[in-house]
Amino acid sequence: MKARLVAVGERAPSWVAEGFAEYRKRLSHWLPLDLVEVEPGLRGKGRDAARAMTDEGQRVIAALPRNAWVVTLDGRGRAWSSEQLAQRLEHWRGQGRDLAFLIGGPEGHGAEVMARADESWSLGPLTLPHMLVRLVVAEQLYRAAALLANHPYHRV
Repeated sequence: MKARLVAVGERAPSWVAEGFAEYRKRLSHWLPLDLVEVEPGLRGKGRDAARAMTDEGQRVIAALPRNAWVVTLDGRGRAWSSEQLAQRLEHWRGQGRDLAFLIGGPEGHGAEVMARADESWSLGPLTLPHMLVRLVVAEQLYRAAALLANHPYHRV
């Protein structure tokens, strides 16, 4: 099983890119994780935000691996503890499908993306910068995989 993080936005700050790369490396033997950056829709004065979301959504869907289990990152999704995420990861592994985690743009995900999703994951009630979400997702996936492998990374 492989995972893909599809994120709206390009050129992460170096501290995000370096942190993501570190957790991607740590995850590599448990859950290979790729990052696909999707160009954001055009926003600004005189631009339609709904159109930007639709454009982003089309690019996000085009970046999905075939037959992947799709999990959107969304504030209205289910919040999981690290232990619960480990249980979800074990469940996903049992399905034998690749995973795709989706991070939307400033307004979130469009209707087309939400309709394609198999489930939604909330990182909690905080509003986080979308670039930071990349790093949090990678770390939490590593933590979940470490829990399943009885690795001492996760300590209560």
